[in-house]
Amino acid sequence: MSELLLELLSEEIPARMQLRAADDLKRLVVEGLKARGLDVGEARAFSTPRRLTLVIENVPHGSPAISDEKKGPRVGAPEQAVQGFLKSAGLASIDDATIVKDEKKGDYYVAKIEKPGRAAPEIIAETVTDVAAKFPWPKSMRWGSSPFQWVRPLQSVLCLLGGKVVPFEINGIASGHETRGHRFLGPGPFKVKSFADYQEKLESHHVILDPAKRAAAISEQAHALAKEAKLELVEDDALMAENAGLTEWPVVLMGSFEKAFLEVPGEVLITSMKTHQKCFSVRDPKAKKLANKFLLVSNLVAKDGGTQIVSGNEKVIRARLSDAKFFWEQDLKHPLGEMAGKLAHITFHEKLGSQKDRVERIEQLAFELAGACDADPQDARRAAGLCKADLVSEMVGEFPELQGLMGRYYAEHVGTKPEIARALELHYKPKGPTDTVPREDQGDAVAVAVALADKLDTLVGFWAIGEKPTGSGDPYQLRRAALGVIRIVLENDLRVPLSERLAEHGAPVVRSIFTAGLAKTSVKEFLSSWKLPGIKPDLFDRERPSDATLQTIAEEVVAAWGVERVPDLLSFFADRLKVFLKDQGQRHDLIDAIFSLGGQDDLALIVRRVEALDAFLKTDDGTNLLAGVKRAANILSIEEKKDKKSYAGPYDLALLKEKEEIALAAAIEAVKQDTTSAIQVENFAGAMRALSELRAPVDAFFDKILVNADDKQVRENRLRLLSEIRAATLTVADFSKISG
Repeated sequence: MSELLLELLSEEIPARMQLRAADDLKRLVVEGLKARGLDVGEARAFSTPRRLTLVIENVPHGSPAISDEKKGPRVGAPEQAVQGFLKSAGLASIDDATIVKDEKKGDYYVAKIEKPGRAAPEIIAETVTDVAAKFPWPKSMRWGSSPFQWVRPLQSVLCLLGGKVVPFEINGIASGHETRGHRFLGPGPFKVKSFADYQEKLESHHVILDPAKRAAAISEQAHALAKEAKLELVEDDALMAENAGLTEWPVVLMGSFEKAFLEVPGEVLITSMKTHQKCFSVRDPKAKKLANKFLLVSNLVAKDGGTQIVSGNEKVIRARLSDAKFFWEQDLKHPLGEMAGKLAHITFHEKLGSQKDRVERIEQLAFELAGACDADPQDARRAAGLCKADLVSEMVGEFPELQGLMGRYYAEHVGTKPEIARALELHYKPKGPTDTVPREDQGDAVAVAVALADKLDTLVGFWAIGEKPTGSGDPYQLRRAALGVIRIVLENDLRVPLSERLAEHGAPVVRSIFTAGLAKTSVKEFLSSWKLPGIKPDLFDRERPSDATLQTIAEEVVAAWGVERVPDLLSFFADRLKVFLKDQGQRHDLIDAIFSLGGQDDLALIVRRVEALDAFLKTDDGTNLLAGVKRAANILSIEEKKDKKSYAGPYDLALLKEKEEIALAAAIEAVKQDTTSAIQVENFAGAMRALSELRAPVDAFFDKILVNADDKQVRENRLRLLSEIRAATLTVADFSKISG
């Protein structure tokens, strides 16, 4: 067994591509070697700005020889079949095949195939050149006259197996045992013997191979410099990783800028320095206010201690922060209300009109939702009217990631009510699965209303124009929007009947489409996605309908919305809720058992029902009742299939003779009433307790009663009694969906 070491040295690889490229190199090479019969050991991949490196342990000296048999056609088969067999088996003549006797099916040909093993260097050379030729860079380039593509011009290839060079070429570059160190601090070539030797010599030539170690070095130096200045680092893992991808020998230095820039919101300064110069910010550890210092990561050990590097960065930072300060001051000259008026000139989607159209819809929906979260309806309307205004600001134009936050700052600057100002920032939340949601109990009820309205409008709008997520893509992030609604509702324990809200909001969305969106798209294209019996889309092939006709069509689409699209959108919410609850540890079968009841559109109640059902099934009563219900369902299924009829419906009380069946009937009627009463007051734990009263009579019934009695009437009546067990439990959950 030997060690394989591979390095592909090139010009600078973009930082964002390095980790993925290292993983791809490891995966593709290992898969290629194994596919060619070389079963290798552990593989590790590394990346720096100039190199991809792969080391694989326990590489055998070669692939094993393979002896195989390939079954062919029967003796006497058509010539075409025989020739196909010879070609696939690699035989020159049918005489090279063996005939196998088979008295039942007839004699047939067999080819004995002997594949000799191959030497590891041969397999490695073939694999590496193949991987390099097809490497999946997001973007690549050609240089010179060669058709070969790589992310940046390839400079050298190092490939050793057990310390010996594996010979091959990539784009005319021969593999060898040499590499280079840091471009400036250790540029000369040097030879290596093994991975340990390679890694040690790289470090002596100022290259830290492992990106995790480079990030750790940056973090250690940055924290030390901040502490020395009695400040603390503003943590940013993504920026740390990016700088690790920009340097082979990171050196952290501290610079400063004028205190006047601190008048600008700290987030703006942080974003500007990060975006333009990849610099870290620092702050006062007690006040948490930004300091007029920054940390940069150099790829050099400068002779002057970094003075010139710092000076150069300070000049650039000063220019960038001057721009940010200018944007801030210019934006403050224009109130948010004035900015909001300019939203009419910003298209939200060509089929859904402008941002102004959308904001008007969100305003009304936020007003309607305010009661569900105890927000002031007028405050919710006002916040919704301003929630997208900062999109036209100079600052958000430069730094789109600051949308919402800048709206809050501009609102606070003119003395807007705090809860409205916060809503302008918080209504975008949650931005991902780990992000927080606005909370009513933290004084952000207005933000809750606006956040829900914003996300529901997005979902209704894209469902109306038929732009739903597919298995391969979700360009408008509709899954995230639905998950945002689910988390906001659940974490605030809100009562929001989705069917009603979605149906009602469909009307303004559809009208926006007709008044704004259809001015930019095809009427026929839009109508063809709807089932409107009275409208023929091909009528509009040549001319646009009149405004009166469009109004009539719009009303028909509004009517069709609730019937055609709302159930589909509710189903989408159900799927997202299942995913969310599964991630929370809830059993998927219990979620299905509740959804199968139909009419489940109150997210908070669905979750409470699932939790109550889960707790019930963990008890002895729950476990035994589930078994009894499933037994009843199985008997019914068998007998209904055999008799070709359904036994759903009421039983005949007069035909109940045995005490066990009489007791079961009484228990069923009591449970129906008790569970219904408990569910009406949302006492789901009480409904489960009521359901547990069925356990004993069901057990007794199956112990003492023969369902398939000789008397036909008695048999049918007992089967109807079993169907009533199923009906009684359906007030709580569909037990047929529960495993166990």
